Amino acid sequence: MLYYKILELNQIEDFWKLLNTLDAETDYMMYEPNERIQTTNVQELKNDIVNNVICGSDFLQVAMENQKMVGYIRAERGKFNRILHTAYIVVGILKDYRGKGIGTSFFEMLNCWAKKNGIKRLELTVECCNETARYLYEKSGFKIEGTREKSMFVNGSFVDEFYMAKIL
Repeated sequence: MLYYKILELNQIEDFWKLLNTLDAETDYMMYEPNERIQTTNVQELKNDIVNNVICGSDFLQVAMENQKMVGYIRAERGKFNRILHTAYIVVGILKDYRGKGIGTSFFEMLNCWAKKNGIKRLELTVECCNETARYLYEKSGFKIEGTREKSMFVNGSFVDEFYMAKIL
């Protein structure tokens, strides 16, 4: 049975494993396979979660099936006064769990958090070729605001991204 929860500190290692698994199984996340391991570590992730989620103003929810972490959504709130009303979204769901309503549930929870926290603008980017994710975002109320040409270099080719936002 699927359920959603706030990430607990004792789950940081599981969250680290989820992030690395997502990096390896899809070309749509920021990190390439094993790149995260080369540039950061579990302790840095824990510090980030403590400082920015637990003691800060960011949003992070995980999806669980039994005791297995299968997806997450994070909203990083703007840090400066002029952008405190914005949040940048990152979402990842394991391949075997896509299409089961997890993304829709994540965005419903995100909307509740955003409204309670004075967020007026949610932002994200998505590779133009990632039609499944773009459909989820559009279904959740996001609109394409522009194209970031050649913004990523994936598997030897430049890839464009859509810049999407939702105004609450």
